[in-house]
Amino acid sequence: MFTKRKSRSIAAVLAFSGTLTISGWHKFYLGQPMWGILYFLLSWTPIPKVASAIEGVWYLAQDEEAFDRNFNLGKSAPKNLHQVSNQVGAIADAMRELDALRQDGLISEYEFEQKRRQLLDQIS
Repeated sequence: MFTKRKSRSIAAVLAFSGTLTISGWHKFYLGQPMWGILYFLLSWTPIPKVASAIEGVWYLAQDEEAFDRNFNLGKSAPKNLHQVSNQVGAIADAMRELDALRQDGLISEYEFEQKRRQLLDQIS
């Protein structure tokens, strides 16, 4: 199932808006409806407003990679073609160096295969 990538800035704006109005919209946006319902149910107390403010700051304090890990199933924003090309080129160079180490007997076949898979997993 395709899910749209969540934006860190939209999540923060929704969280901060919960300090002024009804809290919990950011939880629905981030795919956490049970938390959103709980925030709505507790909206007569200051608890969700304080929690929303703290979460808004937390969203902005995270870098994009950390936010993606937490709320986008680890999938980062699409990269432009130039960035992907540079990444693939760097990984190809690293694999050539790794193969040279294997051929020189400095690493085992097992170590080579582990590192090769790690490098290939970096290509997104």
